[in-house]
Amino acid sequence: MGRKLVIIFSLIYMLFMAWLAFRFQAEKDSFRFSVAAAGIGCGAVPLILGFFIKWKFNLPLVLSYLIFLFGSQYLGSIKGWYGLGWWDTFLHAISGAILGFAGVALYERMIHRDAGRLISPWFVFLFVFTFAVFGGVVWEIYEFSSDQLFGMDLQGGGNKDTMIDLISDTLGGLAVAIWAGLRTKIKKG
Repeated sequence: MGRKLVIIFSLIYMLFMAWLAFRFQAEKDSFRFSVAAAGIGCGAVPLILGFFIKWKFNLPLVLSYLIFLFGSQYLGSIKGWYGLGWWDTFLHAISGAILGFAGVALYERMIHRDAGRLISPWFVFLFVFTFAVFGGVVWEIYEFSSDQLFGMDLQGGGNKDTMIDLISDTLGGLAVAIWAGLRTKIKKG
């Protein structure tokens, strides 16, 4: 049932973004069109990972990813909530947490069941934390590269924006890493 719901929710998001892309193309709004068109591709990520790479993420992780996309692409870029000032920082904290949960899911799929009892909670903490922080760093590299190569303005505040984003990503990932480490310690008894 979870797999079907992942497909349904991903398709709903993709169709919503496709409808917006057609609407913005008709209105000749190239910025909003490009955000909506990118939303189609981003919404397809869970489907691509599921069908071609056979990675299966749990429904809460996929839903949180799609909600994040909605908040970032639709509310943030299309509706202009990034202009509120705090919205970008909030989304970076949320993305750090989502990356942390993705790190937990990846860890649980990569580790042998029997080995889980032998692994230190500190290792789990470090794996989840570094996975989340690394994801935030990769995103900031993407923002910087897009600004330099395509003349975009993703790093609106320059170095200050980048550092606030990285700190927010880190705090979101830290919260999930602490939870994952404590959960591992409790499971070990």
